[in-house]
Amino acid sequence: MSITPAASRADPDIISLGCRLNIAESETIRALVSGRDMVVVNSCAVTNAAVRETRDRIHRARRDRPQAEIVVTGCAAQIDPAGFAAMPEVDRVIGNADKLTAAAWDSADAVVVADIMTVRATAPHLATAYVPPFSGHARAFVEVQNGCDHRCTFCAIPFGRGNSRSVPAGAVIARIEALVDAGHREIVLTGVDLTSYGPDLPGAPTLGMLVERILRHVPGLDRLRLSSLDGIEIDDRLFALLTGEPRIMPHVHLSLQAGDDMVLKRMKRRHSRAQSVALVDRLKTARSDIAIGADLIAGFPTEDDAMFANTLALIDACDIVHGHIFTYSERTGTPAARMPQVAMATRKARAATLRAAAAARRSEWLASLVGTVQPVLVERPGTRGHAPNFADVRFPAAHPDATRVGDVRDIRITATDGLQLTGRPA
Repeated sequence: MSITPAASRADPDIISLGCRLNIAESETIRALVSGRDMVVVNSCAVTNAAVRETRDRIHRARRDRPQAEIVVTGCAAQIDPAGFAAMPEVDRVIGNADKLTAAAWDSADAVVVADIMTVRATAPHLATAYVPPFSGHARAFVEVQNGCDHRCTFCAIPFGRGNSRSVPAGAVIARIEALVDAGHREIVLTGVDLTSYGPDLPGAPTLGMLVERILRHVPGLDRLRLSSLDGIEIDDRLFALLTGEPRIMPHVHLSLQAGDDMVLKRMKRRHSRAQSVALVDRLKTARSDIAIGADLIAGFPTEDDAMFANTLALIDACDIVHGHIFTYSERTGTPAARMPQVAMATRKARAATLRAAAAARRSEWLASLVGTVQPVLVERPGTRGHAPNFADVRFPAAHPDATRVGDVRDIRITATDGLQLTGRPA
């Protein structure tokens, strides 16, 4: 089944920066502001570079669309509404707690930003009957959790997203059913701290329980993927699903951040290096085709050469083939910003070393997939998609059966350039 096209309309420009949760929320925003001459910048605040990119995109939007209304929302806007409201290019600022409600977009106020720490509701758009389409997207993202109760010393995101809160399973299932009916073969569950799902709901369900209910009540869903997981919160039920349920994609992205115990302690993470290595070993022993992704930070305050070497070695120890490498960035108001800082040149050099090591591991892994047949979700007509393990696959555009976005096609892998796979329909 191909994806149902969105209705023709004069859509505004929606610029979504940062995480998959922002991508999911941007589709709701698109529906809320349909037909308006507007550019919406859904911002990210995970690093100083992300905030700079937000400002750059605002400048560019005003240059490209001089008559349009420029509205900034997202985490950077939530954390610093006054700073963005002061930009001459910006017409309005809308906070994270308000951006999924029609009232905020219909308001005449220049700044609509609530106190995020008082917010208890999650995903208010899921309470409505209308389901905005993921126009042109093969996979659809569904928000099941928002906010974070943990306070990692480097992270400002809780101040942009608030405390952890979960979406009731019924609303999640109804949303997924509608998306599957619209033709989406793959759904990605998203959240700020996905594995903390449930304790605020009646009966305190877990993420594993939610996944079980989704699979049971939406039999038409072919592929379910989970976004970033905190390994310390993967319980036996979720582990069994990740390793034994064929409809869950064999791709586990872990929020590791570092491979040195002292750095992890100073980050206020809740796991040790040994626990990360043991978890990956258990996952890959139970399901050998699981591909491991991870977030790693280079140059955290007080990190010396030996500490960095432990993080570098984690790439091989945990077989990380989807590495997301971040150069440490001081975020105002966070404890880590007050710690002794590593020189910026050293941070950048260490980040480059981590990226090179992750790229080498990825290249080796991709080479091992040559000769296999991968069921690829078509994301660009007849040219590109992702395998279940999230390997990027390119294939010929001329094949008549591999041209529709949203189809799943068996592709025989014939080669790799170290970054992606190439193949032909099997």
